[in-house]
Amino acid sequence: MQTITQRSVAYIEENLLQPITLETVAIEMGYSKYHFHRTFVREVGMSATEYIKHRRLVLAAHQLLYTEERIIDIALNSYFESQEAFTRAFKKYYSLPPGKYRSLFVQKKGDEPMTNSEIKGWFLSGSHPHLYKLTADQEVVHYGSQSVRLESKEALGEECFATIMQQFKAKQFIGKRMKFTGFVKTEQVEQSCGLWMRVDGTSQDILQFDNMHNRPITGTTEWNYYTIILDIPDDSSIISIGLLLSGKGRVWVDHLSFEEVDDNTPSTNMDPEAELASEPMNLSFEEV
Repeated sequence: MQTITQRSVAYIEENLLQPITLETVAIEMGYSKYHFHRTFVREVGMSATEYIKHRRLVLAAHQLLYTEERIIDIALNSYFESQEAFTRAFKKYYSLPPGKYRSLFVQKKGDEPMTNSEIKGWFLSGSHPHLYKLTADQEVVHYGSQSVRLESKEALGEECFATIMQQFKAKQFIGKRMKFTGFVKTEQVEQSCGLWMRVDGTSQDILQFDNMHNRPITGTTEWNYYTIILDIPDDSSIISIGLLLSGKGRVWVDHLSFEEVDDNTPSTNMDPEAELASEPMNLSFEEV
């Protein structure tokens, strides 16, 4: 079941080229403007109004590079009242005015396969990483100028998976509840994909874990917001985070975040004990 944040992000993504506002999204979600605003800011880290503006600027950047639309038309279609207002906002976001951005990057557009050494802090792993391709995608972007795309190269078995991941020391996060979030878009994911996070102890045992197995992303989906929340116990040693793709498909990830939250924010830890029965059952095999 989608959260209010996921439902609102989906609604915004579907209506970016429509005259939507904070009020219209709140009404669509069935909440007061003030309650919805607080919820969205707490989850995403920015207001819905800021999110809409940022996403429209990203779409505008795409139009600058991949179409021949006039800047004034792009500005008005992005719901800026003038080309001057659009230029100010675009320059603040991309550090370049629209015309300069177009002339500078139009010859560089496209995407390039990435190697482990080219992705600072990240590496490709999994059961069959050689059967997957990792790409810097400058055309399908959620935030900024590029996203990362992970996709299968060929027909795969159900046991095949790959992940883009990183690991770091848990020391400075011990005793805290941490939230790992990001925006994910998928295309023809046949099995599953999702964010994941794992906390390993000093004895290399798994202390906390969530790979969204109980809420997988499948099929073809637009950009949306996903969250993992885990505690970092006292005996934690290493934290691992990443994006997992099982089986065939294509998935983009962008605008990741890793931050502390308070204890009132529910953990998403997948406790294996919760799936165990309290006693043996059906020992005679007569129940069906």
